[in-house]
Amino acid sequence: MTRLGAGERVQRLLAIVPWIVDHPGSRVDEVCRRFSIDEPDLLKAFDLLPFVGVHPFSPDALIDVVLEDGRVWLHLAEPFGRPLRLTPEESLALVAAGRSVVATPGFDGDGSLARGLAKLARSLGIDDEGAVDVRLADEVAPDLLDRLRGAVRSRQRIRLDYYSYARDEHTRREVDPFQVFADAGRWYLAGHCHRAGGDRVFRVDRIASAEILDVDFEPPAPEARPGTFEPGPDAPRVVLDLGPEARWVAEHYPCDHVEPLDDGRVRVTLAVTARPWLERLLLVLGPDADPVAVDERLGGADVRSEAAARVLRRYGNDGPLR
Repeated sequence: MTRLGAGERVQRLLAIVPWIVDHPGSRVDEVCRRFSIDEPDLLKAFDLLPFVGVHPFSPDALIDVVLEDGRVWLHLAEPFGRPLRLTPEESLALVAAGRSVVATPGFDGDGSLARGLAKLARSLGIDDEGAVDVRLADEVAPDLLDRLRGAVRSRQRIRLDYYSYARDEHTRREVDPFQVFADAGRWYLAGHCHRAGGDRVFRVDRIASAEILDVDFEPPAPEARPGTFEPGPDAPRVVLDLGPEARWVAEHYPCDHVEPLDDGRVRVTLAVTARPWLERLLLVLGPDADPVAVDERLGGADVRSEAAARVLRRYGNDGPLR
């Protein structure tokens, strides 16, 4: 059974408490299914709630939890019933976050959340919906996202047809999926890859197909799950001097070190797991990036010129590079 971290327990409680208040007498097992939480963890949260309140922490200032015949009622203390007052900045952040949820493939764009966000936006003077437009990877098929989420919930292994951008190859692999999440506008799947023999993160828009297998697994604790990219200490490194037009690299990719130079450029050290990814990056950056040091495992100092020569040969130009 998965052990929840403190952060996830708080996040789930923030969602569960108001839902139960709006649905008094809900069955405990229904709450567990709706919020993907194990019953022992939910009951532990209910044990904590009666101690939540405001000063002076007298009984009328605490949350009251009633469990009876497998059903639950939550009675909020009077201070929790006061209208929430948000600053304009907080309201705008709420609109942006809410619209990112509405933008999820398969989400009901005309549901109660969308209507509530529209009211909040109008109170801020945002009458044009395009003024705050949040989109998460339009190219991800809703049925694929639903299938991945279903595998996460049921804790079943999946077989993926996956394109590895870093290595420029199509692969077929079996994965124990831990989590589907969004980061920087894209959907990702985190799981244990049996082909790689370790935890990996996959971009969902690079998954050609996913088949749920009849194999169960036990996911790790949330705090032990991988992030979008966590290079190991032995991963090859490159050192690049970046001009002003290429400084975005230091902001977009995790760097070990960023050093401003006297001429306005920056020197970055970053981990690279595969040569094809580095080749594409250097060709895109062109003269705005100067390789200072390249690990020999990635091809050494000639990696860019060799990649450029290979591209030219594809276009029928066998002459020397200038």
